[in-house]
Amino acid sequence: MDRYEVLKKADFDQFISALARLKPLAAPVNKGFNKYTFELVEDASQISIKYIPTILPPKKYFMPQRETILEFDKAAGKWQPVLSSQDMVLFGVHTCDLAGIQCLNMVFSGKPQDINYLARRDRITIIGLECNSYCDEYASCAAMDNHLPNGGYDLFFTELADRFMVHVNSLEGEKLVNELGMFAKAGPADHQKLEEVRQQKREIFKKELKPEYSELKTIFDQAMDSEVWRDLDSRCLSCGNCTNVCPTCYCFDVRDDINLDLNTGIRYRVWDSCQNESFARVAGGENFREKRGERQ
Repeated sequence: MDRYEVLKKADFDQFISALARLKPLAAPVNKGFNKYTFELVEDASQISIKYIPTILPPKKYFMPQRETILEFDKAAGKWQPVLSSQDMVLFGVHTCDLAGIQCLNMVFSGKPQDINYLARRDRITIIGLECNSYCDEYASCAAMDNHLPNGGYDLFFTELADRFMVHVNSLEGEKLVNELGMFAKAGPADHQKLEEVRQQKREIFKKELKPEYSELKTIFDQAMDSEVWRDLDSRCLSCGNCTNVCPTCYCFDVRDDINLDLNTGIRYRVWDSCQNESFARVAGGENFREKRGERQ
């Protein structure tokens, strides 16, 4: 789909308010001390257009930290799957998080398909937001080829002086644009300005790592015995926070919570981490990745 619209910045507040009335709307919010999270919002004053990566990535809406997947009653022989999802909109998703969500889509769409994840994904409308410059000094956007939009969104906003250029990338995005009725068709001057912004970005975003993106897998394959892992072994706390904040980590544990009657209860899944000591432990107590460096 190659449709472009423009939204005047003067209409942005009205756009966000109208969007929040249609569906629950989550966007980046400043929590103070330069910390940001995706939270439900109702108006534009709550949203941070300029923000660094959030404390938890937007994957938390696609893959909740805790999710009930089954209710059971053993005495009655009832095992009822639970599918929990709702319509919502994510606004302001950067290209790095868009890439992370696309990775999750690939994982959970493969056989066997994860029905719970797919049901939730299909009801979330994604509105991306372009970074016209680095969000902070730790970003590696160009090295991962994520500094320019690579799909994975319904609408994509790019800031152009007094307006936003909006790429309409899906039928759901087109439906939103038509329903809200506050966009105008992009003209030649808007496309020219967009090209100027993208050209400036090619100058701003440089390869942050020496190797090419395509070479990273080979480098990792050849570095299994690198001193790097021993250094990380000495410093890692095995807290698992690195996998919590990672937009592409998807490991989970499945647990049963049985009521006092010993018949009824729920089965639920929670985020797990390959950095936890117990992650690779198997029956008999054997652990194939006992050391922290090995888990790294």
